[in-house]
Amino acid sequence: MSSLGTSKGILEIVKFGVYVSIPIFLMYTFANNSKNLQKFMGNKSYIVYQTKAEHPPSPEELREMAREMARKRNNQ
Repeated sequence: MSSLGTSKGILEIVKFGVYVSIPIFLMYTFANNSKNLQKFMGNKSYIVYQTKAEHPPSPEELREMAREMARKRNNQ
């Protein structure tokens, strides 16, 4: 029975080593070689801005538009 417990203990140590070493390896791979990071993330554009956007109307323009609409409504 004691040999079974020892093999489980070794397995747990190996699993812990794998769980810890994978993130460390990935961090080392991407942090030390920026070309890898650029190649991995450079193909994706996360934010795409419009080249030229229209500005919203000013408050004075909005008031004038509301007055025009009210005039048209009253004339009909």
